[in-house]
Amino acid sequence: MRTSKFTEEQIVGLLREAEKGEQTVDALCRARGITAQTFYRWRKKYGGVEVSDVRHMRQLEKENAQLKRLLAERELDIAALKTVLRKK
Repeated sequence: MRTSKFTEEQIVGLLREAEKGEQTVDALCRARGITAQTFYRWRKKYGGVEVSDVRHMRQLEKENAQLKRLLAERELDIAALKTVLRKK
């Protein structure tokens, strides 16, 4: 997956700037070098979120990924044990 050149904090700042209504969404997108589709995708994901919430979400995503890895390893261990028990 391609990583964004914008951090979550920058994205939230851009969304806050758009909420002020000083510029149109198209003008903001052109100034930042993003497409309108990207802006609306970000608004769907980060709309109404504070910077501290974004940091907390990132931490939770890392923790969730770690737990998924642990579960996958556990499932592999269980499958290996079942295979060994069937051979006996």
